Amino acid sequence: MKKGIIFDLDGVIVDTAKYHYLAWRKLANRLGFEFSQKQNELFKGVSRKRCMDILLEMGNVTATQEQKEAWMIEKNDDYLAFIEEMDDSEILPDVPKMLHFLKDNTIPIALGSASKNAKPILEKVGLLSYFDAIVDGNNVTKAKPDPEVFLLAAEKLGVEATNCIVFEDAVAGIEAANAANMMSIGIGEKEVLSEATFIFKDFTEISINFMNDLIQLEKKD
Repeated sequence: MKKGIIFDLDGVIVDTAKYHYLAWRKLANRLGFEFSQKQNELFKGVSRKRCMDILLEMGNVTATQEQKEAWMIEKNDDYLAFIEEMDDSEILPDVPKMLHFLKDNTIPIALGSASKNAKPILEKVGLLSYFDAIVDGNNVTKAKPDPEVFLLAAEKLGVEATNCIVFEDAVAGIEAANAANMMSIGIGEKEVLSEATFIFKDFTEISINFMNDLIQLEKKD
């Protein structure tokens, strides 16, 4: 059975989560309150609009839709300024090794990310050419844990959803993959990503033999 691999971006391929945090913290400070890295965990895998709502709830700030839209633009401008200087040093350990392996074995690869800046980030770090399909925040209307982003990625790859394997670092992303009836591989802490099919701290823990076996397997109900 033909397999397809779908990667999240932030925290899986590159460490841009820190730049999102800095941009949201800058906005929170402008609005008069602090925003911690622990609070930032709630933003992983979540759409920009929902992040904006959560931030305002944290600061007990009320705003019109127009104000929210303006602040989201400000946040994104700050984020883009932070990532402007990104290069291949931002790629997380052993990600290129995994992408090489998949390409060498003609396994179709997609990106499934909430980020609206996925393509420019992949271009900056030199990985865009590995991906056969890009599905990001510009293509979907429903945020994770809704499975829309992964289902659309599978469709673009021409692979059945049940034959797709998703790499994710966020709880919402694991839930989305599971809802799409895809195999989910968590990248991060076991305590956080306990609903994933398999969990690894990072790609240095994932052997080529494991992946070779995995792409030969059919997903069990």
